[in-house]
Amino acid sequence: TYQKKVSEYEITQEFVALKVKNLPAVFHSGNELHNRDKNRYRDILPYDSTRVPLGENKDYINASYIKIANSGAEYYYIATQGPLPTTTDDFWQMVLENNSNVIAMITKEKEGGVTKCHHYWPISMKKPLELNSCRIFLENYQILRYFIIRMFQVVKKSTGASHFVKHLQFTDWPDHGTPTSAEGFIKYVRYVRKSHLTGPIVVHCSAGVGRTGVFLCVDVVFCAIENNFSFNIMNIVGQMREQRHGMIQTKEQYMFCYKIVLEVLQKLWTVK
Repeated sequence: TYQKKVSEYEITQEFVALKVKNLPAVFHSGNELHNRDKNRYRDILPYDSTRVPLGENKDYINASYIKIANSGAEYYYIATQGPLPTTTDDFWQMVLENNSNVIAMITKEKEGGVTKCHHYWPISMKKPLELNSCRIFLENYQILRYFIIRMFQVVKKSTGASHFVKHLQFTDWPDHGTPTSAEGFIKYVRYVRKSHLTGPIVVHCSAGVGRTGVFLCVDVVFCAIENNFSFNIMNIVGQMREQRHGMIQTKEQYMFCYKIVLEVLQKLWTVK
C-alpha cells in the first residue's frame, strides 16, 4: 500500500529530515595522501566501513558496497565514481574481483563541455583496450533511444580467463536536473535488473552519489512493486546514506524518485 504523498512540501520535508541524521563519517582511506588523486571530487569519498577493497592489500578505489534490505529481500550494489584515466585499471579489477556481470553507467563522458567520466572501454570492436592486468574486447553494441547496450569480454592476462560484462549507459539525463522522460528511465532500470546475473550491480555516474542514488532507490522500489512488498522511499534512501555519503544529492532527484514510482503505480492501477 502506497500513501499518496504527492505534496511537494511533504517530500521536501522528508528530504531535509534525511540530511539531519548524524552518520559515522570516517573517510581515512580516501583522504590518505597516496589515494587523494584517485578521487574525482575531493569532497565525495567512500566510508572506510563500506569501501570496496582491491586485491590482497585492500587497495583503495572510490567505491562503496551498498546493501539495501526491504521486506526480507536484500539488494546488493557497488556505487562508484566515474573512472579517471588513472583509476581505469582499478575499476576493472573491482568488476572482476566482485564477479559483476552488469555495469550501469548513468552519465555521458562529457556534459556541457565538462568531462564527467573517462572513456574506460575500447573505442572500436576491432581493437581491445589494453590494461595492466586485463584486455577488454567490445563484442557488440546497440544504440537505443534512451541507453546504449555494450557487451564486453574481459580477458585476464595472467590466466587467460574470460568474463563477460554487459555495460548499460543511460544517455538521456541532462546536465542538470532529472530526465525529461520518466518512461525512458523506467525502461532502463528494468533492463539493468533483467540483465543482472552475478555479483553486485556496479552503478556509477560522475561522483557516484546523485544519479547513482536515484537508480538504486528506484530499482529497489520496482523489485518491491513486482513482489507486492511494501516500501518506504525515505527508509531506502536512509539505508543508502549510511553506506555511502550523500546518496541522492538534490531535492529534485529525491522528487524524481517519487515521480517515477507514481508513474509505475498509476500504470498498474489503470491496467487493473
